[in-house]
Amino acid sequence: MAAVAPAADRPLVEIRALTKAYERGKQRIEVLHGIDLDIPHGDFVALMGPSGSGKTTLLNLIGGLDSPSDGELRVDGIAIDDLSGDDLAAWRANTVGFIFQSYNLMPVLTAQKNVELPLLLTDMGASERARRALIALELVGLGDRARHKPNELSGGQQQRVAIARALVSDPLLLICDEPTGDLDRRTADEVLTLLQELNRDFGKTIVMVTHDPKAAGYARRTVHLDKGTLVDEPGAH
Repeated sequence: MAAVAPAADRPLVEIRALTKAYERGKQRIEVLHGIDLDIPHGDFVALMGPSGSGKTTLLNLIGGLDSPSDGELRVDGIAIDDLSGDDLAAWRANTVGFIFQSYNLMPVLTAQKNVELPLLLTDMGASERARRALIALELVGLGDRARHKPNELSGGQQQRVAIARALVSDPLLLICDEPTGDLDRRTADEVLTLLQELNRDFGKTIVMVTHDPKAAGYARRTVHLDKGTLVDEPGAH
């Protein structure tokens, strides 16, 4: 792997001429076309665009859930598509926290145990896992709900548990795919305010897909995609 510049001198996410295509029989369907994008450390980017524009595909590539067909994608200087399956899984566990529209909580587990789940991939002991999970729950305002199961929590509280789970391994990058899509406006604003605080006060780099212009307003800047192409220069709010 080529040498890279020190972290302070490069963006967290570097994307150059990124292309993603799928093969359907003899047909090649190109979803992303030569994307160039930098995401600095501490940025909060909203990805917007119509359905089928490639937003979620781009998000999945940045999070290491999919691999590009062509081009370059580095996160913290690492070309993640060069990693083997096991190395990529370890990279995701240590580098990326995922927050989805569906909370994906285990219904039989308490909030604390749900938050601990990513730490099971490490060699961390049970007492340290519990300690970190409680800290993460406190951070999202749910320290008093640690022993509650998902069906004892509101939708907004469940999403906060999901955010705590994403934070518990102290990742460099938070990947959010329509994180407020299932929430009412007031609860969505509370969750978006929390994400904004995590970005502003803790320096978390966040990339968020959303259809909602009001949700995008919580980000530092918005990147628009249409038919797999960036349609304007990303600019700050």
